[in-house]
Amino acid sequence: MVSDFFYPNIGGVESHVYNNSQCLILRGHKVVVVTHAYGKRNGVRYLAGGLKVYYVPAPLIFGQASLPTFFCTFAIFRNIFIRERIEIVHGHQAFSTFCHEAILHARAMGLKTVFTDHSLLGFADASGILMNKLLKFTLSDVGHVICVSHTSKENTVLRAALDPRFVSAIPNAIVPEYFEPIPLNLFLTQERKKWITIVVLSRLVYRKGMDLLTVAIPRICQMHKNVRFIIGGEGPKRVDLEQMREKFTLQDRVILIGEVLASEVRSILIKGDIFLNTSLTEAFCISIVEAASCGLLVVSTKVGGIPEVLPEHMLTFAKPDENDIVEAISKTIFVAVKRKSQIESFLSNQPSTDPVKNDQTVNNHSENSTTLSSNTTLYQNNNISTTPKKQPSSINFNSKLNSFTSQIDFISPQSFHNQVKSMYSWHNIAYRTEIVYQKVINLPEPPLIERLRLYYGCGRVAGKLFCMVAVVDYLLMILFETIWPSSKIEIAPDFPTQSYKKVVFFLPFLLFSIFLINLLTQYSFPYARFYFR
Repeated sequence: MVSDFFYPNIGGVESHVYNNSQCLILRGHKVVVVTHAYGKRNGVRYLAGGLKVYYVPAPLIFGQASLPTFFCTFAIFRNIFIRERIEIVHGHQAFSTFCHEAILHARAMGLKTVFTDHSLLGFADASGILMNKLLKFTLSDVGHVICVSHTSKENTVLRAALDPRFVSAIPNAIVPEYFEPIPLNLFLTQERKKWITIVVLSRLVYRKGMDLLTVAIPRICQMHKNVRFIIGGEGPKRVDLEQMREKFTLQDRVILIGEVLASEVRSILIKGDIFLNTSLTEAFCISIVEAASCGLLVVSTKVGGIPEVLPEHMLTFAKPDENDIVEAISKTIFVAVKRKSQIESFLSNQPSTDPVKNDQTVNNHSENSTTLSSNTTLYQNNNISTTPKKQPSSINFNSKLNSFTSQIDFISPQSFHNQVKSMYSWHNIAYRTEIVYQKVINLPEPPLIERLRLYYGCGRVAGKLFCMVAVVDYLLMILFETIWPSSKIEIAPDFPTQSYKKVVFFLPFLLFSIFLINLLTQYSFPYARFYFR
């Protein structure tokens, strides 16, 4: 696995590479990650499960992308590939310089290659044209391409002029156990009753729709006096958000918490009622899956591959427009208030049967809100009862909870979590990736002249340049093999995965035994401590 984007950096590509690698290791494969150094984190590191990571020192240019050098990284990549006995080089993300260079050098060495694209790019702007031409060069001689959504697949096929038969759509996933909703009995604290909390977790950049968010927040806060925002993330657009907060005096209702660690995501999500995503382009938005798994109502712009991520009843769509986002948020606030009212009625065991009273409760919570129809996306084709049936006193709380969850099946937090859990699994993603690897490993190795023919078709001028790059890279490979033969490069020992699994399995028993012996020697057998020394 090769990418500029890996831990300790946080993002969708980073989590994809890490979790997919862990599941491939569990399936019996050897996985090595190569990325650039992050500060003092350089050299070779081992992560959980025996995942080996090479943090290669490299200068950076922008957004954690390393400086393009074409040939300067060949020596280190060749050494790693030979030492680790690599058979397949899997690059991630079109913006990763390491990814493109690793695939180029791997093809010169005769290794199989796979590329995963995590982004959508346009065709008109200068950066998109340049990136598309570079992507066409890299993918002209790659074994297989993986995209994270069908929309991303169509985009990549057009950008790189690929045969769709050699492109697969394999989505991202999450670990549902890390994103469980809070129990219903903790759902209605005094603070949660007071506020409808909207959570935004994103990089604060233009592509994530921060300009839309900046103009929408004051309007939403003016329309709904009981709404507040929690915004997590860093980026150049944070200055605009801070200026907006100062201008409209919203310091107590717009909370900027800065950079968020992966381990802190759930603790922030469960503070909210609604998750808002305002991206202008997105191949696969993993953050809305995490939010839905935590039981939040999701509002998102309908762009890119987002409509493929969750079913329609689990999120409300909006156009990437200020007015449409405000309207979608207002509708979802109505649903959030309705859900709180239902949960409160259930927990108090005094369900209200008067629909007029229910409407008054909603209006009390949504004071200063515009009049909205309750026939929103979340309620389409679903008959939801707001009055749970009264259960016999002998039935415990869990039975009541299950009954309640089944009655409001499409808006209860636990129902959202269960549906996400059934849809996304990293083990399934690893299995599908393994099928791609099996196809690639059986492909015949083309001669150099065939590779040059593929590069030559990349353009009248660019094709000739790409052929020159490929030829120079091939000559460097011959030079390195002459000066530093692969037979003299020491093979690195493999991590003892099976022994590691056994140690992890027996470690709790070992620790308990040590604790028990220590307890006995100190309290039960005063003289026995001398025999254990």
